[in-house]
Formats: sequence, structure tokens, C-alpha cells
Amino acid sequence: MKALILAAGYGTRLRPYTEHTPKPLFTVAGRPLLDLIISQLQEAGCKAVIVNTHHLHHKIESFLSSQTYGLEVFTRYEPQILGTGGAIKNVADFWDEQPFMVINADIVADIDLKGVYDAHCRHHPPATLVLCDNPVFNSVAVRQNKWVTGFHNPTQSEIMPPGNLLTFTGIQVLEPQILKYIPENTFYSSIDAFKKILAEGQQIGAFVTPKDRWQDIGTPQSYRQTAIKTTSSKAFQQALAAPPAGRIHREKLKGDGSERQWYRLKTGHQSIIMVDHGIRQTAMPSEVDSFVHLGRHLYHRGVPVPEIYFYDTFSGLVFLEDLGDVHLQQTVQSKSSSAISDIYKSVIDQLINLSSNGADKFDRNWTFQTSDYNRELILEKECRYFLEAFLNNFLNFKERYEDFQTDFSALADKALQFPNTGFMHRDMQSRNIMIKGRKIYFIDFQGGRMGPIQYDLASLLIDPYVEIPPDVQADLLDYSIEALSAVTELDSEKFRSCYHYCRLTRNLQILGAFAYLSKVKGKRRFENYIPAAVRSLRSTLDAGAQGEFPALDAITRKICRHMKIK
Repeated sequence: MKALILAAGYGTRLRPYTEHTPKPLFTVAGRPLLDLIISQLQEAGCKAVIVNTHHLHHKIESFLSSQTYGLEVFTRYEPQILGTGGAIKNVADFWDEQPFMVINADIVADIDLKGVYDAHCRHHPPATLVLCDNPVFNSVAVRQNKWVTGFHNPTQSEIMPPGNLLTFTGIQVLEPQILKYIPENTFYSSIDAFKKILAEGQQIGAFVTPKDRWQDIGTPQSYRQTAIKTTSSKAFQQALAAPPAGRIHREKLKGDGSERQWYRLKTGHQSIIMVDHGIRQTAMPSEVDSFVHLGRHLYHRGVPVPEIYFYDTFSGLVFLEDLGDVHLQQTVQSKSSSAISDIYKSVIDQLINLSSNGADKFDRNWTFQTSDYNRELILEKECRYFLEAFLNNFLNFKERYEDFQTDFSALADKALQFPNTGFMHRDMQSRNIMIKGRKIYFIDFQGGRMGPIQYDLASLLIDPYVEIPPDVQADLLDYSIEALSAVTELDSEKFRSCYHYCRLTRNLQILGAFAYLSKVKGKRRFENYIPAAVRSLRSTLDAGAQGEFPALDAITRKICRHMKIK
């Protein structure tokens, strides 16, 4: 058997995703569709495959050249797309005297291709089409589930062909005689060739398969549904070392500031978490790549993060250990200052572990946006973010960045002057710290990079979700210095200086983020924590040198008056 895989199309219904990745290279359970189809053909006994290409053909050719299969694989570039029939005719020199298979590259099918081929060979009609019952696409008339009687196009006024309507799956077995019904060097549909055959009184075979054995992935929604269904099953198998025990139930979880969607998947008494980052928007490295790289790195370095069981970075799906629903904010609610201090000391111990072990064998190529906490990041993602998202968009002030440039520039320099550099989480706050069985876990580490531990410590201690009392913050800072001094050389005064300025940069980032999430993203619950963040900014400025940041100090006083914060 030889086969043609139709892979030339633009995938217009899947835009914008097909603008950077051809549809045949969309992945399901971590494998490109084209790879899955070639493997299925190989298992069916196929000896040679040819793939027609056009849109982003170099990416398909590059992928195929990197693979090793147990059958010959060729490509045939079409300068102009020829359609299904034209593609079949265009590779006429590839065919021999035996029946051959043609299959679309945009389907996921659990169909016995050898069974299809053998069924065709029992009668050798000019063509055998694999069909299923899908009301969305049903257009092929079939008699007795054995023979195709016609093709119905609901957009055209034509006589309804006799028989039940079924869906053509894009899988077909053809006799070489089909070539004489297709003109050369022109766009042509194989359906038109089939209509000619039927008009001559010849029969076209029908191979009917159950609907659940075939999925079309021609739209983002259908691709996403297929990817979730297939990948979820694979993820459970990886997590449990066995197939899932029955149906997988999906429960959506409440998200936070991120656009990602979180789900708990359950089967029997087992559960895992699925994080849906969305279909890849660009061929460049993205957030989901960092999530996977950093998560796996931290886990293998002994940092308490959830184990990642399985992932598919193109579909944006990552499956990980279920840590329950209790985070640090809930744990410390209504507790005494001494109890809060004890819990936070345990978190700080693990934060030191994160900074040290996370930095060991760390690859900066894993990071998203920037590999280090640097001056440009501080100025753009924290200072400018504060001014534009919080001052001007949220509070409706009319402030100019130029009026704060001296303060912002000095702040960025001082925040980086005495760092104790290690792996930095970048969003170390109570909702990103889970508590399971009294054990502490860090989540949402995709923004990690190299940077000062002082920043993560500041993020933890000034967290508006908890608003730790100032005296407890001071005690925890002392504890952090003592604990760090036991494992590395430390200048206490320099450490405190860097911590102070990181408090300010983090505070600006928090206010920018809460304002953006509230005003732009419509997540109004974040607005409730803005007063606490303003109070923290005010107290941190008051604790510093008088007149050090005059513009920032003046605007903070204006904010307090405007928001009536004492």
C-alpha cells in the first residue's frame, strides 16, 4: 500500500494559529497530527507515503527530515494549491498498480486503516470512502451503509441524493483508474471525480465507522476539545501508570490574575490539575514553555512545586499534581501574630531553598520575556506599569513619565546594587503558595528568572492579600537574614538595603497589576487590595532616607489624599 497525506491547505478556519504553524503540525497529546497519521499508516502496512505541501511547506519538510520512520516518506510541493483531486493527480508518478490510500492531515481518527484497505480490496470499487454519522458535516448519501449514492451540498439547489446522509472523514482508498477522472495541472476536487464515476453507473464503497472514532480539528474549538480529550487520558496514564479508571470528569476552578484556565480532572478517586494556557499564539517561546521548563527543573532540584505529569505546549495544556485548594492566605486568616510568624518562617526556609537550588543548573533560555531581573524590567514592567496602569488609567491622574524619570532611574539602580542573586519566583505571594498536609508548595513559577532573593522576600512580606503587621515583617526579615547567613556569606546592611528598594519596586508592580486587572480585565475583586498596597508603599517610603525619591513621595501623598488613606 502507498498513501498520500493531504497537507497543503491554509487552515483558514484555524487562523491566527495557522499563520505560524501549518495545521498538520498541530499537536495532540504532544505529537503532531502528521506524525500520528504516518505512524498509523506504518502500522497498517503502508510501504511509502507522499505528503503534498504548500502553506508553510518548509516547516513540514523540516519536521519530516528530522524524523525516522519504518517506511519511505516523500514530499511534493505545490506552487499553487491543486485541491484534493489535483493533489492526487499531481503525484501520479508515485502510484503503482495497487489501490492507494488518501488521508487528510487535519483529522484525529482511531480507525483501523488496514481494515479499511482490506475491505476495499474485497470488492475493488473505484473508491471506498470512510464515513461516520456527524450531523454537523453529514453530506454523503449512503445506501445500506455499504454504497455511496451521491453528495449533497446544502448551499446549492440540487436534488437530494437517495440514502442516509453521513460525513466523509477524509480517509479514502482509491483504485489507480481514478486518475483518468481528474484533469492535469489544475485545481480539482476529488468529489467531482466521484460524481463522474457515479454518473457512469459505477459504485463507490462506503466504510462506516462510529462517530467517536473520528474528530475534525478544523476550528480552534474543535481542535481544543480534541486536544483536551486525548491529552487528558494520556496525562492520567502518566500520573497513575495505568489508564484512567472510567470517564474523566472536568471541574473548572476559580482563577486569579492570569488568563489561563484551571481545571481539576477526576477519575475514580484520583485527580490531577489541568492548566490551559490556550493554543500557541506565536512560534516564539511563550509562557507555557517557561511553565514547563521551570516546573520540571525546580521539581528535580528538590524545590517543593507540583510534579508535572504531562504537557503539550502547542495546545497549551499542562497536567500536574493536585495540591488541593488551601493556599497560604487562607491558612493564616484569623491567626495570631506568633502563629503567622511561625508559618512564614517555614515558607522562608523553602524560599531560600528555591533561590539556591533553583539557581543550580538553571538555563536562562527557559525564561519568558527576560532571563534576569534587570534595570530595563524594573523601569518598564514596574515603574512605567505603576504610572500608566495605576496613576493614569485607574486613578485618572495625568502624570508624565518624564517627571518621575530621575526617581525611577535611581530606584532601579539601588534595587540592583546589593543583590543576593539566585532563582527568583517574581510573584511570591500568599495565593501562589499552597499548603497540603502541612507541606508548603510554590505554584505559578512561570515568571521565574535569576534575581535577588530580596525581591521574593519583599513580595512575600508586603503581600496585600495578608497585610502582615509591621512588627512581624521586621521579625521575619531578621529571621531571613539569620537563616541565609547560615548557608552563605551575607552582609546584613547591604542585604537590608537591597530588600528596602525591592520593596518599593515590587509595590509599584503590585499597584500596576491590581489596577490593570480591575480596570482593563474587569476583575474587580483586585480593587479591594489596592488600599493595602498603597499603605505599604507609603510606609516603605517613610522608612527610607528623607527626600530620596521626591517625585514618588509626592505622588504617594497625593494618592493617599485622593483615596482617603491615612
